[in-house]
Amino acid sequence: MENYPQHQQSNARLDLLAKLFKDGKISIAEICTLTGSPHDEIETAFLKQGIIKMRTILVGGGAGFIGSNFINHVLQKYPYYRIVNYDKLTYAGNLDNLHNIEKDPRYVFVRGDIADFETVEKVIQHYNIEDIVNFAAETHVGRSVMYRADEFVRTNVLGTHALLEAVKKNQPQVKLYIQISTDETYGTLSLDDTRKFSEDTGFAPNVPYAAAKGGGDLLCRSYHRSYNVPVIVTHCSNNYGPYQHPEKLIPNSMFRALRNQPITLHGTGRHVRDWIYVRDHCEAIDLILHKGRTGEVYNIGSDNEKSTYEIAKIILQMLGKPESLITLVPDRPGNDLRYSISTEKIRAELAWEPRTPFDEGILRTIQWYQHNIDWVERIREKDKEFSKYI
Repeated sequence: MENYPQHQQSNARLDLLAKLFKDGKISIAEICTLTGSPHDEIETAFLKQGIIKMRTILVGGGAGFIGSNFINHVLQKYPYYRIVNYDKLTYAGNLDNLHNIEKDPRYVFVRGDIADFETVEKVIQHYNIEDIVNFAAETHVGRSVMYRADEFVRTNVLGTHALLEAVKKNQPQVKLYIQISTDETYGTLSLDDTRKFSEDTGFAPNVPYAAAKGGGDLLCRSYHRSYNVPVIVTHCSNNYGPYQHPEKLIPNSMFRALRNQPITLHGTGRHVRDWIYVRDHCEAIDLILHKGRTGEVYNIGSDNEKSTYEIAKIILQMLGKPESLITLVPDRPGNDLRYSISTEKIRAELAWEPRTPFDEGILRTIQWYQHNIDWVERIREKDKEFSKYI
């Protein structure tokens, strides 16, 4: 090896240390101790000579809630991974979610639409993308029901199709495509049903959003079967945690309660969801990225089923507010009564377990919003029409 400023080490010794590092038998910190060289000099030399290789991941929709948490997770955990965040920046996309890493040399932001095949392919080739994790989706269930579903079909179906075509055309460079989906594609269960959705459960979506997501998921299956595109699909339950848009149940309930405004729940408030802390979801995707089998589907959940009424009560108790703030309003069309998801497969194959109990996760979440009011106010300012509801 060469190019170690301030230190005249023998090439033979440095070559031996480099070989030991490549074989995983010594760390950069140990090399620094042995040579007296600063960490950044060793690291820079190894990167230049290809001893350390940067792995570049394209994250679709990385400015959204789950995507931004995933980007933070990856950059914190893997020093030699680079992220290209490809996001259209719709109302749900927020670069404030990534302000802490925006100057990290391993992070790049590209504004773009996943349905734009030509731009997607240019980004893949320019940045030498090896993996794609796609969070990009139109996800607001109510908007898909109350208004036209054109954007849901365009992004969730045609956008997925464009990504799959780009992966197919750029093999073997792109080694894996992970499609992040939802348990809502499986339909609904009754409150007393003992069954859980498994990876083999057929799709029975009841709202346009879920139908569009299911269409994208089925395209993933077909591209693997027809063209051997290396794709994995995940179905996750309801996420909560930092950076979730304030329109969603948990942050919305919190902010309305703080202003002593009614917390409105659809129907009887008995709709049950499985709630998972967002960082647990990110850890599951991390495992799938490194150990998952292509062509497979993995369900992700925390076996933590609670009704919307229970969630509202918990938040009111935490904030010292009366339960009388809960107000029931007419149910919306297609509102599924209950989701229950089996995670036996990911637990057995990848030894994944959710690590955050709900009482701990909800406390962290409430505290995060209380400490980041400025973040919420900037969203209010950006979307003044919707801000009256949060």
